[in-house]
Amino acid sequence: MGQFSWLYSLIILFFFFFVTSLSSPSPPPLCHPHESSALLHFRNSFTFYNDTWLCMEFYGINNPNNTISWNKNMDCCKWSGVTCDEVTAHVIRLDLTCSGLQGILHSNNSLFSLAHLQSLILSHNLFDDSNMVHLDLSYSGFTGHAPLELSHLSNLVTLDLSRNNDLKLETSSWKRTLANLTNLKELFLRYVDMSSTSPDSFMNLSTSLTSLDLSRSQLQGKLPENVLSLPNLQQLDLSYNSYLNGSFPQYNLSSPLKVLNLSESGVVVDQPHLCRKLKYLHILSLRNYNFLKLSPTLLDNCTQITSLDLSSNNFGGYIPWSSIFNLQQLTFLDLSGNNFVGPIPEICNNSTKHSFSCVSSKHQLVGSPPLNFKSLYLYGNELNGTIPSWLYSLPSLQYLYLSSNKFSGSIQEFQHNSLISLYLEYNNLQGSFPRSIFQQVNLTDLLLSSNNLSGVVQFDQFSKLKKLYYLHLSNNSLSLVSNNNNNDTLPNTLSELYLSACGISEFPYSLRSLENLGVLDISNNQIEGSVPKWLWNVGKDSLQFLDISHNFLTQIDQIPWKNLQYINLRSNRLQGHLPIPPPYTSFFSISNNTLDGEISHLICNFSWLEVLDLSNNNLSGNIPPCLGNSSLYVLDLHKNKLHGIIPSHFAKRNYLGVLNLNENQLEGSLPKSLFNCKELEFLDIGNNKINGSFPWWLESLLNLQVLILRSNRFQGPIGNPKVRHPFHNLRIMDLSGNEFTGHLPQKYFKNFLGMMNATSHYLSYMQADFGGGNYYEISSLTIKGYYAELEKIQTMLIVIDFSRNNFTGEIPELLGKLNSLKGLNFSHNKISGSIPPSLGNLTNLEWLDLSSNKLVGKIPWQLAVNLNQLQFLNLSVNELDGLIPRSRQFDTFTNDS
Repeated sequence: MGQFSWLYSLIILFFFFFVTSLSSPSPPPLCHPHESSALLHFRNSFTFYNDTWLCMEFYGINNPNNTISWNKNMDCCKWSGVTCDEVTAHVIRLDLTCSGLQGILHSNNSLFSLAHLQSLILSHNLFDDSNMVHLDLSYSGFTGHAPLELSHLSNLVTLDLSRNNDLKLETSSWKRTLANLTNLKELFLRYVDMSSTSPDSFMNLSTSLTSLDLSRSQLQGKLPENVLSLPNLQQLDLSYNSYLNGSFPQYNLSSPLKVLNLSESGVVVDQPHLCRKLKYLHILSLRNYNFLKLSPTLLDNCTQITSLDLSSNNFGGYIPWSSIFNLQQLTFLDLSGNNFVGPIPEICNNSTKHSFSCVSSKHQLVGSPPLNFKSLYLYGNELNGTIPSWLYSLPSLQYLYLSSNKFSGSIQEFQHNSLISLYLEYNNLQGSFPRSIFQQVNLTDLLLSSNNLSGVVQFDQFSKLKKLYYLHLSNNSLSLVSNNNNNDTLPNTLSELYLSACGISEFPYSLRSLENLGVLDISNNQIEGSVPKWLWNVGKDSLQFLDISHNFLTQIDQIPWKNLQYINLRSNRLQGHLPIPPPYTSFFSISNNTLDGEISHLICNFSWLEVLDLSNNNLSGNIPPCLGNSSLYVLDLHKNKLHGIIPSHFAKRNYLGVLNLNENQLEGSLPKSLFNCKELEFLDIGNNKINGSFPWWLESLLNLQVLILRSNRFQGPIGNPKVRHPFHNLRIMDLSGNEFTGHLPQKYFKNFLGMMNATSHYLSYMQADFGGGNYYEISSLTIKGYYAELEKIQTMLIVIDFSRNNFTGEIPELLGKLNSLKGLNFSHNKISGSIPPSLGNLTNLEWLDLSSNKLVGKIPWQLAVNLNQLQFLNLSVNELDGLIPRSRQFDTFTNDS
């Protein structure tokens, strides 16, 4: 029996290894008497045996029986195998390896009273079978394989190993363990790593099992059918095991299951007959379950259902409200993240004490909703119409999530004060702010942003909501007014406050009480003057996100919040020198102001800084060289008065993805160390005085999508690639206004894979997300004959502009393969030959400028017939002849084209 004893000890080691140590306010110098007593009681509960050979074999020590030397008259911190904290004198470690202990380790052993114990090592002792009934080792941070000796705890009724993410179960030992745990009723293995465990290892589960939780355990393969038909199973959670499959038995089965969670798993249920077989079902969760469609009979006979989650299943069409309203026990319903359309119907029922009036409409039902509704989640669908009146009358409604739909009409007054969370943002709601909101004394979350609510709201009224945590009112037509002369303060529980575009003309004084505020967005308002000093105490130690952009602020003396990570001060009227952000800042934008002076070298001391946007100011001096060695992902300094050279050293393995230095007075050459910027997506050094030859070393940057060198002093030929697929992700290439010579770079055009067959079904922009905010990449391009600054670059904007250079030769025929081009400009060069008919393949082209060259021949009819998107055409100042082709599109152009 001794051969297994060291593994037995692991079970106990697991139980104590991560017990939290508590510090004592006045630590005594000697061992605590109650801990000394507990250790002695522990020792005296065992007998001793001698196993010298095994101790020598495994540990190289002669069996010391070291607990025999423990003396109650001696400080227990000096006992063999005992370690105490040097300050508190609490016992924190006990190593009794090879101590010859023999007997039963009962669950009420005095050892368990050592509340400060951090490490317990009982290896190679002889503990007989434990009578332990409940073993909870969850949230303990265990690693490695679960010990086989779990199988010897044959009296276990409950085993919980959940949330030990690095704990692994080995198939053979786990199968033996389950075979011996014949009394097991509850098994919880959530987040345990079973990626290499065969589902067959669960074949031997006890038929007494009532609860089984295998969620998020990385199980793969087919789960045996008997696991899904255990006779006493009441709770089954197999969720978030994407590669687990299996199916419930098809034969008639009367199962006692009350809770079933198959979300994001491949285990199949018989939709039409689900509730006929599982007639006791109370909670059903099938989130992200890859349903092909929602069976109209799924909810038939589910009369006991209290919680139903069918979210994120890509369902379309109308919600089966009549079936849902038959579930009168329902308290929780989640249909979010689908594609449901249509309105929520009104209900007419005058036969109950809860009557609901409704306007005559084809979208109404006769009956009553489940009156115990507490939670309704319908966000992220395509629902429309008005919010029905019965929702405002539910007596127990706590959580109402209707965000990101197309609801219109006004928000009515709530008849009860039960709300905890109200999410109505991103809809088309209008009308005034409902006054009943201020009566919801338990409200923690109020999200009404991005609607069209109007009218005046007294901001100080929110002081009545003492539990408020999230308040989002941004982007409405509200006018928030504050009485800065009264003593009302907002609840100190408030963590997020979004008040963008709320017609605010001054900082509300009621903010002063918000010591725990983490997010403050008061952008896009009409706040003037200086940032008041009292604001510095708002979220003094907690504020992480600050956005006061797009106001009329003229001065901010300092940025004192020490934990601030996201700072957006752009588009104000700030003057003076550049303020230095706090040390943990990751996003700092103060663009579009009137700051002057130089960029302080202190900016390089911030190791967390990822976005630095100082563009569109009056900053002068040199760019600090250290910025090339920083942690920046975005460096945007365009539209300033910077001079000198671009930093010559960009460190290897840097993270720079966006470098915008457009419209400064920089000179010298482009540093070759930009080759080290492997993450670079966007490079704009246009409108400077940079010279030298074409930077061919950029062609191997796999992520580069935008390259703008316009209006500099580059010269010489281009297009002799040094790598196999140069610039293959490039979507915008602007070399205009330089002195490039030679033929157009045919070998580059051939490899512009990012300009071929690029499609998108939705509008998106080049951007990066940082700290809850967005940075949109900005560029200046010649578009349809006009020079324009783009505040956002569409991902489908694909442009080549080589105008105002000295290119010669002909236009390559293979340009016709770049069929995703939106704009092509070769004007003001010395290009000869004819216009290739293959340009007619550029069916997405919106502007084409080949003017001021030496082109000859006719205008290909393919341009007139195929370029249906063309809005700007300039072929003037060439040597073309013949008739101008006629087409609906060509007939819209004027003669100067």
